[in-house]
Amino acid sequence: MKGIMVQGTASDVGKSVVATAFCRLFAEEGYRVAPFKAQNMALNSFVTVKGGEIGRSQAVQAEAAGVEPTVDMNPILLKPKGERIAEVIVHGYHYADLEAGEYQRRTISEMLGPVQESLDRLAEEMDVLVIEGAGSPAEINMKERDIVNMRTAMLADVPVLLIADIDRGGVFASIVGTLAILDPHERKRVKGIVINKFRGDLAILQPGLDWLEKETGIPVLGVLPWRKVEIDPEDSLALDRMVTSSPEKEIDIAVIRFPHISNFTDLGPLMRIPGVDLRWIEKEKDWGEPDVVVLPGTKNTMADLQWLMKQGLAERVQGFASSNRSVVGLCGGFQMMGHRLEDPEGVEDHIPSAKGLGLLPVHFHFEAKKRTVQTKGFVPSVWAQGVRVEGYEIHRGRAYLEEDAHPFLHLDEGGVDGAVAAEGRIWGTHLHGVFDQPAFLSRWINELREKKNLPPLNEEVFMSKSKEATYAELADWVRDHLDIEKVRAIMEGNR
Repeated sequence: MKGIMVQGTASDVGKSVVATAFCRLFAEEGYRVAPFKAQNMALNSFVTVKGGEIGRSQAVQAEAAGVEPTVDMNPILLKPKGERIAEVIVHGYHYADLEAGEYQRRTISEMLGPVQESLDRLAEEMDVLVIEGAGSPAEINMKERDIVNMRTAMLADVPVLLIADIDRGGVFASIVGTLAILDPHERKRVKGIVINKFRGDLAILQPGLDWLEKETGIPVLGVLPWRKVEIDPEDSLALDRMVTSSPEKEIDIAVIRFPHISNFTDLGPLMRIPGVDLRWIEKEKDWGEPDVVVLPGTKNTMADLQWLMKQGLAERVQGFASSNRSVVGLCGGFQMMGHRLEDPEGVEDHIPSAKGLGLLPVHFHFEAKKRTVQTKGFVPSVWAQGVRVEGYEIHRGRAYLEEDAHPFLHLDEGGVDGAVAAEGRIWGTHLHGVFDQPAFLSRWINELREKKNLPPLNEEVFMSKSKEATYAELADWVRDHLDIEKVRAIMEGNR
């Protein structure tokens, strides 16, 4: 199998971004490229065409490579849903809800087989695999059961590049320490080092790079300068970066930061709109004077609804909605906005039923079967009447619209989704990706602006840089700053 693996000295050092860049770079060179991550722990997920659920980062990397995302690109997905409990998804579908210790005991015996199956299928279909690790390969307490780092590298028999983040400090110690903890046969698999997120004069750094090569015997393939990356983040470590402060401060959008927040990539497009401040609310003191309150997705709707009430934020949201302001709910946030939530089978939590916020004329009933589907539709009324949208759904159970309720979307497959009230001020939907639609986003933002007597923004403002342009820039970024000939030689086996 021809491929290369990107591992890191820690989480959030840039593995996903570098892997995405390699996917595009090798695709531009004419290879059929597939991303791969054996096991992903993330609440940002994606639904494939066939309805399988995978980590969002592998979907982004597949798009960069110009291939359709499949469940083989991320055979194991872990979605935390409670204290030490996670949903285990294997090859795109629910496998079990397991406590952390139980999952660890079953990892090798039950998860390694699906990983190998996916690697074998991708090896038959593709020319090159770009494999991403998770966290660090040198977590001593986890190494015996770690299937996503060195064990994957050995199963695929690929060389490893080690990525380190210089922006957080201690970069040389993190690299040398990681290599020291690896077993000798694991260390031999590391064929190159990459320094990421550098700000400064490379000449000043060079003596350190020379020392690093001499100390480790492993070549430094290059230093990647710090850059703002406009691809969907993988995990909650990116939450604090998803805050914007516009000089104009025209529209204040406050998002409830649930303990089990998921698919927060839905909010990414809002960060790029001029005049929009995007911020988090965790406590009453954070409330301020928002124009809109957004209830985002959550992996545990029932638990996060109870948290909302305990924090005193449920009453604030209800009062805000009754004062002629806008409230928006996405997936789990939409479910909370109804009159009642029923969970008799304990699908979400141990709470069998709960009173909702009462903002929309719907009630929700949880069911064991999960709906994972890509879908399209259009908005039948209010400020976005006739606008087409598309995205994907990931939720259990369904919303039941009550008498005289108005759906937010009519779906192409038949049926409806979401609900809308108060002449469009209050709305909710299960559809992830609704803000990715420029026509929809422009209608909504300009509706908010009109209510504040602000002039509308031009359509061009909402046409963000294309993803294709972003992927091409990432490929140029690694091409300009890494020794790609050495990278290619390492991948080809001339090490």
